[in-house]
Amino acid sequence: MTDVGIVGAGAGAAAAAFVIDRTVPDADVTVVEKSGGLCGRAATRRHDDLTYDYGANYLKSDDDRVVELITETLDDEGLVDASEPVYTFDADEEVSPGRDADEHKWSYRRGLTQIAKRLFGRTDATVHRRTRVETVRRVDGTGAADGGGAADGGRWEVDDADGETHGPFDALLLNPPAPQTADLLRTAEWDDPLRETLVEAIGAVEYGSVWTAVLHYPFALDVPYYALVNTDKEHAVGWISREECKAGHVPDGETLLVVQASDAWSAAHYDDDPAENVAALAAHTADILGDERLADPAWTDHQGWRYALPEGGVDAGPVDSARDAGLYLLGDWVAGEGRLHAALANGLDVGERVAYGI
Repeated sequence: MTDVGIVGAGAGAAAAAFVIDRTVPDADVTVVEKSGGLCGRAATRRHDDLTYDYGANYLKSDDDRVVELITETLDDEGLVDASEPVYTFDADEEVSPGRDADEHKWSYRRGLTQIAKRLFGRTDATVHRRTRVETVRRVDGTGAADGGGAADGGRWEVDDADGETHGPFDALLLNPPAPQTADLLRTAEWDDPLRETLVEAIGAVEYGSVWTAVLHYPFALDVPYYALVNTDKEHAVGWISREECKAGHVPDGETLLVVQASDAWSAAHYDDDPAENVAALAAHTADILGDERLADPAWTDHQGWRYALPEGGVDAGPVDSARDAGLYLLGDWVAGEGRLHAALANGLDVGERVAYGI
């Protein structure tokens, strides 16, 4: 397959594009991404001297292929490791040691988006940012609409919101979260019974939402941990991490906290006034850490992630069958684990399947 289209520029898409480009020398890869950034929920922002990962917090070393990719295949310049442990807290806000301090918690001095930037940077892929795909279409060799069974010679096109058509592609990779992928396929111009089966399977993947507050303070915290995680799922806050534990992210003597609300709290307050949400999460943070100064941050930021964490994987049967028509699904929800390393590993796998036609 020489013409490959990818919808979404998340970590899985970047890994797949990297494998295809290096394995199929004449491959022509086109990526269409609705946002202005790369790497999906592994997102980084900057504010003055601050750099912070406000979606995924770090990359774990739980997959050997991903470890090799990050530490050997790609340039590891600027790779940093938050060495402090992760502690726990419960509904009563009791903080306790509780997570293995030896596992890697990787980011980069310039943030986690470096993963996708470095992967795409090693390819000749054309990346269209701020381009939202609205229509997916299966076409025959003449460009007419095609039912699209296995080995029928059909190809894929996508139309964006500006009316431009991208393709045709021998293979189409879909990287958005499961609900958005289901929406694309639900309205796809693809007359094949498999389409409805895919929509049903993908639509069954449930997600947890995360509403995130970023809180900056002009003083340092004297605590022994990198982060706190709520273990009983009974608190409004699910996670608090310290960006100053990542080299190059926060100036000395300052604190930058990434506070992620629980799924229940996030869902209940997702559309509330952001300033009120930030204030509420800052107050919770002050209570959990026992430091009243934290209720009054000097500067804040926020982000809602409606489709943050898949709560399970997709039925593999329809996903495997779709490959016969040159349609590939990828991402953490396909891997069945809402982790950055899982998305990357799935992207490597999908890239190999596309490259070798398996």
